Amino acid sequence: MATKYEMTIGGRQVMAERYDEVRNPATGAVVGLAPVASDAHLEQAVCAAQKAFGTWSRTDDRTRAKACEAIAAVVTHHAPELASLLTQEQGKSLKGLGAEFELGACAAWAGYTATQSLPVKVLEDSAKSRIEQHRVPIGVVGSITPWNWPLMIAIWHFVPAVRTGNTVVIKPSPFTPLGTLRMIELVSAALPPGVVNVVSGGDALGAALSEHPGIGKLVFTGSIATGRKVMASAAPTLKALTLELGGNDPGIVLPDANVEALAEGMFWGAFINSGQTCGALKRLYVHDSVFDRTCAALADVARRTPVGDGMVETNLLGPLQNERQYRKVIELVDDARRHGAKCITGGEPTEGPGYFYPVTLVTDISDGVRLVDEEQFGPVLPIIRYTDLDDVIRRANALEYGLDASVWGSDREQLNAVAQRLEAGTVFINKHADIAPHVPFGGIKCSGLGVEFGEEGLAAYTTIKIINAAA
Repeated sequence: MATKYEMTIGGRQVMAERYDEVRNPATGAVVGLAPVASDAHLEQAVCAAQKAFGTWSRTDDRTRAKACEAIAAVVTHHAPELASLLTQEQGKSLKGLGAEFELGACAAWAGYTATQSLPVKVLEDSAKSRIEQHRVPIGVVGSITPWNWPLMIAIWHFVPAVRTGNTVVIKPSPFTPLGTLRMIELVSAALPPGVVNVVSGGDALGAALSEHPGIGKLVFTGSIATGRKVMASAAPTLKALTLELGGNDPGIVLPDANVEALAEGMFWGAFINSGQTCGALKRLYVHDSVFDRTCAALADVARRTPVGDGMVETNLLGPLQNERQYRKVIELVDDARRHGAKCITGGEPTEGPGYFYPVTLVTDISDGVRLVDEEQFGPVLPIIRYTDLDDVIRRANALEYGLDASVWGSDREQLNAVAQRLEAGTVFINKHADIAPHVPFGGIKCSGLGVEFGEEGLAAYTTIKIINAAA
């Protein structure tokens, strides 16, 4: 019989009246049963977080740092269990840049956040006044997480909230709720009751969370379309928002690039997590003089990369996580073919169970085709030929996306010059999707609002309070 997972509210396990099956996208087997929260469960979770905030917000800096250290220790101790559960419900490989990698990142982010602080700034200390700037917690933070990196992104959302004295209510994606439910159950035992709570359910629950008047800040990672809805529903209560939304990241390969040496980095920049990453490389513009060599080098890496059930340790890429995304990838590749595109690897769904689609490199394609203009979020990369640098920079910047971008080549001066002209929150040089907890991360244009990570990301969980005293 499938394992039932429960919500954690106020430090206790809370059952639901209804449970939904969560299936393995590689095999179709039931992984576990996820509770479907009611409006009453959400209210209970917000009330528990509000009650805990009264005490947690008054704790000292060292207490909060130790809490983050405890979170890192819990995640590390239970990493084998959580990684196995993650692979089964999400589909990503256990090894390589998969589930074990994700759990390692969870511990690293939590551990680094424990070392951060936002000290008091003295703005004036004179015969007239002493003016101090304090960073104070906002209140209850609502977190809505996606299905592609469910545990890592949950850590990104709730650990800085805890570090700055806030309390949290998390709602994971209904596609991948089990790992988050289990992780919060474990983490909650190391924290005061109600500091971190988790409820699970579908889109209606997310909408109710985003509009709830008891939520002071909302953190959302997901699509641009849903981000717009979240922003609209948060507007009546003027919530603070951090939105990390979709990306259609361009990469530009310059004529002097050593493409054989760079191919491995390009490949994993595009195909990490089977391309199901907001900040993955999603359209690659390659100069005509190195186009054929680039395609050949990427195809060679593709042929050497095993794809299959993530629980088989030799596999490095898994399936698409859900049927909707699987159908979208098929539709985009078929549409590209109708417009004259050619698949030099892959291009057809894999037979058998699971939402498997092979690594697919697409050529003879350009802007205006859906596979280039839309975020495919799958193991497909359009490779687009160009000849004029100014023109290709314009094309790279033309879309509504602005999460990441990259430029690949040998001349450092030219690489830096191109990087300055690309419109993105982060521009990588000779790499892609290389994030770190001390480096602020966020998008521009429709790819997001606000930043995560680093001092700036931590400060986003606070408001400024000025203490202005007469001398």
